Amino acid sequence: MPTSRIARRALLATATAAALLTGGLATLQAHAAEAPRILATPTVPPAAYPGPGVVSGDIGVHDPTIVKTPAGTYLVAHTGDNIALKTSADRTAFRNAGTVFPNGASWTTAYTGGSRNLWAPDLSYRNGQYYLYYSASTFGSNKSAIFLATSTTGASGSWTHQGLVIESSTSNDYNAIDPNVVVDASGAWWLSFGSFWSGIKTVKLNASTGKRADSTVRSLAGRGGGAIEAPVVFKHGNYYYLWVSFDRCCQGASSTYRILVGRSTSSTGPFVDRNGTAMTNGGGTQVLASHGSIHGPGHQAVFADTDAEVLVYHYYTNSGASQLGINLIGYDSAGWPFVY
Repeated sequence: MPTSRIARRALLATATAAALLTGGLATLQAHAAEAPRILATPTVPPAAYPGPGVVSGDIGVHDPTIVKTPAGTYLVAHTGDNIALKTSADRTAFRNAGTVFPNGASWTTAYTGGSRNLWAPDLSYRNGQYYLYYSASTFGSNKSAIFLATSTTGASGSWTHQGLVIESSTSNDYNAIDPNVVVDASGAWWLSFGSFWSGIKTVKLNASTGKRADSTVRSLAGRGGGAIEAPVVFKHGNYYYLWVSFDRCCQGASSTYRILVGRSTSSTGPFVDRNGTAMTNGGGTQVLASHGSIHGPGHQAVFADTDAEVLVYHYYTNSGASQLGINLIGYDSAGWPFVY
């Protein structure tokens, strides 16, 4: 069931105490590879999938990504015309905040067929600025591209176009959409991406420019051409966890999207699931799927807040509307994540 108001107040109280003890998040955001010290993480999964935590306001999203700002507020970017933005002071009430490119993004239209709709952004705060990787494509095509924009404030219209990062075409066996950046323990930057085709890939980035550092494309996961997309690589403890979405998005209440995970001691794999099956061979341990009136949860983002690690995603209501879902992440005694 959804988190109650009483539980939410208790959670906020814990968050406040944790924030005081850790000295706030601004310093941690400047060192994005370091996670906040979380006071307590549950180790026993709930008996059934929980509902999303309570959110309010402007919560219509698709493919959300979120970052906590140095000021302690939250900035969300998601699929929409010219990339849509939202803000929140408390991770509960959200409001619209314009678009990344209010004057349009003409450099993307060769990949979108002229559409302004840009997909699946990845938002992070590093080195005193926001980095936004985002996709340009059309449905069912791998004539696609991932671009980079940066901003010192994150506000609508403040973003600088930094150019193309990677593109794909019918001559490639991958699809250059759904970007996600991880900075590994050595300080190296990696961009994972992919949808259908041969699955999830990663390329190394130059930490100074945010662009590609070499020409090597490495494989992280795949389903033999089946539905897998929306990678997120996130470090917890000694492991890097690769979160992905399986099956079909974008079908309203008929969507079959679900969230799975594997792990590795390296940010570039090999990733395996709980049973030891390689994610390059279709492996994945399910963390969240349709339940009750929650349909097709997926296209997840993961970030560390002061109270917990947080899973952010979209799901469809019974009416077919796409909405923001937020749950907290626990880890069982074997180190496998679950949501609560």
